[in-house]
Amino acid sequence: MPKPSAAIVGGGAAGALALLVVVIAFVWFCRNHCKSFSNKNSETGSSDPSAIGKTLCLLITLIPCSPPLSVEWNRGGPGSEARHGPRLFTLEELDQATKHFDESSLLGYGSFGLVYKGLLRDGTVVAIKRRSGAPRQDVVSQVTYLSEIHHRHLVRILGYCQESGFQVLVYEYLPSGSVCNHLYDTRSEPSTKFEFKQRLSIALGAAKGLSHLHGLKPPIVHKNFKTANVLVDENFTAKVADAGISKLLEKIEEAGPSRTSSVNFFEDPEAGSSGVTSEMSDVYSFGVFALELLTGQEALHIGFLGSNESLFQWVESWLSSNNLADRRLAGSFTAEGMRDLIRLTLQCMSFPAKRRPKMEMVVMELERIQEKEMSMTTVMGEGTDTITLGSVLFT
Repeated sequence: MPKPSAAIVGGGAAGALALLVVVIAFVWFCRNHCKSFSNKNSETGSSDPSAIGKTLCLLITLIPCSPPLSVEWNRGGPGSEARHGPRLFTLEELDQATKHFDESSLLGYGSFGLVYKGLLRDGTVVAIKRRSGAPRQDVVSQVTYLSEIHHRHLVRILGYCQESGFQVLVYEYLPSGSVCNHLYDTRSEPSTKFEFKQRLSIALGAAKGLSHLHGLKPPIVHKNFKTANVLVDENFTAKVADAGISKLLEKIEEAGPSRTSSVNFFEDPEAGSSGVTSEMSDVYSFGVFALELLTGQEALHIGFLGSNESLFQWVESWLSSNNLADRRLAGSFTAEGMRDLIRLTLQCMSFPAKRRPKMEMVVMELERIQEKEMSMTTVMGEGTDTITLGSVLFT
């Protein structure tokens, strides 16, 4: 057989080299542009990619992805907890985190039991809630579900533990405590002046947290919303705590809402008489919370009896004397802003419950009040503590 000429060999080599360059260029094009084709297609809402996009995406599946893409996909981000579920803690590490659940670590007492401040081995500060109880699947199921809910104005649940006769829940820790500490706790001086605009911001944050819960499918009714369950971080961003805990306690305690004999001034009187709670029950509780923000007093000291008529009479009598607002707010608000917030508060506490606004509407109204209050005080300087008289407010 005759040997191929040098020209043929050279031509074949050149052709092979050219083909190799084309293949390399094509592979590079696929890796760098397939994702962009897919993204553009999803942004337009189309379910039928272009012919080029189909071809590239088919080919790219045959080509191994580079390590950086794989690492990026699995990297933990803001939603990584939702994918991996809640953390299962051991009682030993929580015992160490709280100095053996020492009294010096005790923060208070909540619906789920004693609440401790804890320092985990990795340096994370957490809030640890502990109660007596045998291990139950209800706890695991509810904590798993709640751990998937992420919102800026909701306190995140991080994990749980069920050992040695205890049920323990672990939450993110908010350093500034509850709104109670800054509103009417005489044992500690607030680190920040609690002005009207700041209280508006806290009310708005809490409303957004509740609104998010009510907007879930199915909705979550808090059932125990109160000032003590609104926490603030170092920037005074409000976050609603204990979402979903009432439902969990009803499952694992059989006693349900009647487990406590103390009067709950945040409880919707209609829900209390019927035993049926709804999103509107949370709206009523939010109204009581807003009233505490306005007056600077605990609900148990405010003195209305829970009926619509007595509430309006009580508020109107205080408005007529210009003594409704917390005296510490003097000079930090406008009469219009205060009047609008009082009106919204009364709407939230209206009877029957169907007259109350939904939490999403409460959020919108608070945003309007806050925006107007900010613009008016920016133009006018300090506000005025003169409040519109009750006879004008209720016309």
